[in-house]
Formats: sequence, C-alpha cells, structure tokens
Amino acid sequence: MNLIARKAAVVFRPRLFMPKIIILVSLLLLMSCQNQNNAATIPASVTVARVVSGQSLEVLGIEAQANLTSPVRLIGLDAPDIRQTPWGEDAKQLLESLIGGANQAVNLEFDLETKDKFNRTLAYVWKDKQLLNEEIVKQGYALFVGRSPNRKYDQRLEHAQQWARIMGKGIWNTDKPMRMTPGEFRRLSR
Repeated sequence: MNLIARKAAVVFRPRLFMPKIIILVSLLLLMSCQNQNNAATIPASVTVARVVSGQSLEVLGIEAQANLTSPVRLIGLDAPDIRQTPWGEDAKQLLESLIGGANQAVNLEFDLETKDKFNRTLAYVWKDKQLLNEEIVKQGYALFVGRSPNRKYDQRLEHAQQWARIMGKGIWNTDKPMRMTPGEFRRLSR
C-alpha cells in the first residue's frame, strides 16, 4: 500500500469512533443542562428578626450583609391574611411560638425556585428538627398550596392538612370555620 492509500484509510477510521463521540457529546450536553444552583440544596442558618404573618418572616444573615433583614415566604402553604380575623393573627402567633420569638436561629431549606415574584426568599423553615411549614398546616392555621416547581415536601404538607381537617383544627374548626380562602380574601380586599 502506498502512502496515499494509508492516509485515506486513516481518514475513514473516525467512522468507527463516531458513535462513541456522539454519546460523549450527548452526555456533556446533559450534564450542562443540570441545575447549577448548588446553594439551593445547602440549608442556611439564619436569625429571625420578626414574624410578619403565618406564612412569612424577616430574617438576618441570608444575604451578603448579615445585618440586613430579608423577607422569607414559607413554601407550600397559604396562611390567612393578618386582617382575616381571627385566623390571621392566630396563624402569626402560632409561627411566633414555634420559632420561640425574635432573635431565634432557624434553618432555611431551599427548593428549585428560591425567589418569588416579590423577590422574597422561598424556603422550608426548620427549628429543632421540626418542619414549621408542616406544623402550621397540621395545626390548621394554613392551607396546603402546592406551587410548582417547589414540591419537595408536598406530600407531607398535604397529609398535615388532611389531619387538621379531620381533627377540626384551626380554620377547619366546625364551630368557627374560615369561610373564605386567604387568596379569595386578598382578592376581595384590594
């Protein structure tokens, strides 16, 4: 075989490697499409500055400047508006008692989406190994509302609501039930 024939044979050999190259490129593309937000999986320890309502807090230590407050919205629930008496104030007081008041440390666990349209941090709030989002729903002071893509604890929250409803807790109390969902109340109160 002459030199030109040998070079021609080398040129056509990559066809043998083409399936392997395609697989490698496909794997690299899939890996690059993965969620790069590793911070979302790392819980953040913060200090509660104040409880705003049954579903939101202001915390210190979540942003770059540790002494600035940041709003946090609890994922997976819809608590009564503070003006929705008596349930709004009751929900706020329950969250305050679960946290133990201001200047208490809690852990925030994030899901896929970490901010809402109001630029509040979305989080699951943990205190002493207790998921506060779940406890508020279980005590009957919030409705479970699953919002995509944050669905990590939807099943736990849904079971908590079923339990509260069966037991007649909080807003599910048959003697003084909440007649309007928090969302309906906010729409009508604008």
